[in-house]
Amino acid sequence: MTMTPEETAEFVNRLYATCAQGDWDTVATMLTDDFVAYEADTLPMKGSYHGWEGLRTLYSKAFQQVDLGEIEPTGMALGENLAIVVINMHFADPDLAPAELCELFRFRDGKCCEIKPYYYDPAPFVAAHEAKLAKAG
Repeated sequence: MTMTPEETAEFVNRLYATCAQGDWDTVATMLTDDFVAYEADTLPMKGSYHGWEGLRTLYSKAFQQVDLGEIEPTGMALGENLAIVVINMHFADPDLAPAELCELFRFRDGKCCEIKPYYYDPAPFVAAHEAKLAKAG
């Protein structure tokens, strides 16, 4: 089942919203059984995360690493069975530079099977993580 660009964009926006609401039962219905999300070795939450439980763990782990301000999507590119979302991740401390990244979503049979973020430069996220650690003492 191939989704139209409109269906793909709506799906990605719904997945973001559903994760943000913590509705993991619904998230589970949106992912393939072999779903995997990856984080680069340069980030504090490095590794691969499998299934909806893995995405929940990653979501929790990633946002415990930094004091997040706002996630600002700035664009979306759509292809056959994939979407790329361009994001500026702003941190609570306005003195910290935002992290610029793209998240690649792959789809199979109308469900998400993979998410892979690509950071332009991981240093802003790492700096925000270090600032949170320093604040915690």
